[in-house]
Amino acid sequence: MAEEEKGFTIVDKRKFTSEGELKPEAEVHKEEKKAEEKAEGKRDETETSKEMPLPEINFSSFVLSLSSSALLHFGQIPDPITKKKERNLPLAKQTIDILGILKEKTKGNLSKDEEQLISNLLYDLRVRYVEENKKS
Repeated sequence: MAEEEKGFTIVDKRKFTSEGELKPEAEVHKEEKKAEEKAEGKRDETETSKEMPLPEINFSSFVLSLSSSALLHFGQIPDPITKKKERNLPLAKQTIDILGILKEKTKGNLSKDEEQLISNLLYDLRVRYVEENKKS
Protein backbone atom coordinates (compact mmCIF):
# COMPACT_ATOMS: atom_id res chain seq x y z
CA MET A 1 0.00 0.00 0.00
CA ALA A 2 1.16 3.45 -0.83
CA GLU A 3 1.16 5.96 1.95
CA GLU A 4 -0.70 9.17 1.39
CA GLU A 5 1.31 12.29 1.67
CA LYS A 6 0.03 14.42 4.46
CA GLY A 7 0.56 18.10 4.01
CA PHE A 8 0.34 20.94 6.40
CA THR A 9 -0.90 24.47 6.23
CA ILE A 10 0.97 27.50 7.42
CA VAL A 11 -1.20 30.24 8.87
CA ASP A 12 0.21 33.68 9.51
CA LYS A 13 -1.11 34.70 12.93
CA ARG A 14 0.86 37.92 13.19
CA LYS A 15 -1.30 40.89 14.10
CA PHE A 16 0.79 43.47 12.28
CA THR A 17 1.69 44.02 8.65
CA SER A 18 5.30 44.33 7.50
CA GLU A 19 4.80 48.11 7.71
CA GLY A 20 3.89 47.82 11.40
CA GLU A 21 0.19 48.54 10.99
CA LEU A 22 -2.48 46.48 12.75
CA LYS A 23 -4.17 44.04 10.38
CA PRO A 24 -7.97 44.51 10.06
CA GLU A 25 -8.70 40.96 11.26
CA ALA A 26 -6.61 41.60 14.38
CA GLU A 27 -8.80 44.60 15.25
CA VAL A 28 -11.95 42.52 14.82
CA HIS A 29 -10.53 39.82 17.10
CA LYS A 30 -9.59 42.44 19.70
CA GLU A 31 -13.14 43.82 19.75
CA GLU A 32 -14.63 40.30 19.99
CA LYS A 33 -12.40 39.51 22.95
CA LYS A 34 -13.45 42.70 24.76
CA ALA A 35 -17.10 41.86 24.17
CA GLU A 36 -16.60 38.32 25.53
CA GLU A 37 -14.86 39.63 28.65
CA LYS A 38 -17.62 42.14 29.26
CA ALA A 39 -20.23 39.39 28.86
CA GLU A 40 -18.37 37.26 31.41
CA GLY A 41 -18.34 40.14 33.87
CA LYS A 42 -14.61 40.70 33.70
CA ARG A 43 -13.30 44.21 34.17
CA ASP A 44 -10.58 45.94 32.30
CA GLU A 45 -7.53 46.67 34.50
CA THR A 46 -7.91 50.38 33.85
CA GLU A 47 -11.53 50.28 35.00
CA THR A 48 -10.57 48.49 38.22
CA SER A 49 -7.79 50.92 39.04
CA LYS A 50 -10.16 53.87 38.52
CA GLU A 51 -12.79 52.37 40.83
CA MET A 52 -10.58 51.35 43.74
CA PRO A 53 -7.15 52.89 44.20
CA LEU A 54 -4.70 50.46 45.71
CA PRO A 55 -3.38 51.28 49.17
CA GLU A 56 0.24 52.24 49.67
CA ILE A 57 2.46 49.22 50.22
CA ASN A 58 4.84 49.54 53.12
CA PHE A 59 6.06 47.27 55.89
CA SER A 60 3.15 48.08 58.20
CA SER A 61 0.48 47.41 55.57
CA PHE A 62 2.22 44.15 54.64
CA VAL A 63 2.29 42.98 58.26
CA LEU A 64 -1.35 43.99 58.75
CA SER A 65 -2.26 42.05 55.61
CA LEU A 66 -0.62 38.92 57.02
CA SER A 67 -2.41 39.36 60.34
CA SER A 68 -5.73 39.73 58.49
CA SER A 69 -4.96 36.48 56.74
CA ALA A 70 -4.44 34.79 60.11
CA LEU A 71 -7.76 36.18 61.38
CA LEU A 72 -9.44 34.80 58.27
CA HIS A 73 -7.99 31.35 59.02
CA PHE A 74 -9.15 31.59 62.65
CA GLY A 75 -12.66 32.10 61.32
CA GLN A 76 -12.81 35.57 62.90
CA ILE A 77 -13.55 37.33 59.62
CA PRO A 78 -15.46 36.01 56.59
CA ASP A 79 -13.75 34.99 53.37
CA PRO A 80 -14.14 37.94 50.97
CA ILE A 81 -15.16 35.65 48.11
CA THR A 82 -17.45 33.09 49.74
CA LYS A 83 -18.60 35.40 52.58
CA LYS A 84 -18.33 32.39 54.93
CA LYS A 85 -16.31 32.11 58.11
CA GLU A 86 -14.13 29.01 57.90
CA ARG A 87 -11.63 27.86 60.49
CA ASN A 88 -8.27 26.41 59.42
CA LEU A 89 -5.83 26.37 62.34
CA PRO A 90 -2.84 24.91 60.43
CA LEU A 91 -2.99 27.82 57.96
CA ALA A 92 -3.38 30.31 60.83
CA LYS A 93 -0.30 28.82 62.50
CA GLN A 94 1.66 28.99 59.26
CA THR A 95 0.81 32.67 58.85
CA ILE A 96 1.84 33.37 62.46
CA ASP A 97 5.11 31.53 61.83
CA ILE A 98 5.72 33.65 58.72
CA LEU A 99 5.23 36.80 60.80
CA GLY A 100 7.68 35.40 63.38
CA ILE A 101 10.30 34.74 60.71
CA LEU A 102 9.74 38.22 59.30
CA LYS A 103 10.25 39.76 62.75
CA GLU A 104 13.45 37.78 63.28
CA LYS A 105 14.89 38.56 59.84
CA THR A 106 14.14 42.29 60.07
CA LYS A 107 15.53 42.73 63.60
CA GLY A 108 17.53 45.95 63.79
CA ASN A 109 16.12 47.27 60.51
CA LEU A 110 12.69 48.41 61.68
CA SER A 111 11.52 51.71 63.07
CA LYS A 112 10.28 51.74 66.66
CA ASP A 113 6.65 51.83 65.45
CA GLU A 114 7.16 48.94 63.02
CA GLU A 115 8.87 46.85 65.71
CA GLN A 116 6.05 47.54 68.15
CA LEU A 117 3.40 46.74 65.52
CA ILE A 118 4.83 43.35 64.59
CA SER A 119 5.50 42.45 68.25
CA ASN A 120 1.95 43.33 69.33
CA LEU A 121 0.38 41.51 66.38
CA LEU A 122 2.46 38.40 67.01
CA TYR A 123 1.57 38.38 70.69
CA ASP A 124 -2.14 38.78 69.94
CA LEU A 125 -2.16 36.13 67.21
CA ARG A 126 -0.22 33.63 69.31
CA VAL A 127 -2.64 34.07 72.23
CA ARG A 128 -5.59 33.60 69.85
CA TYR A 129 -3.96 30.47 68.44
CA VAL A 130 -3.58 28.93 71.88
CA GLU A 131 -7.21 29.79 72.72
CA GLU A 132 -8.51 28.40 69.42
CA ASN A 133 -6.41 25.28 69.80
CA LYS A 134 -7.94 24.63 73.25
CA LYS A 135 -11.45 24.82 71.74
CA SER A 136 -10.79 21.94 69.36
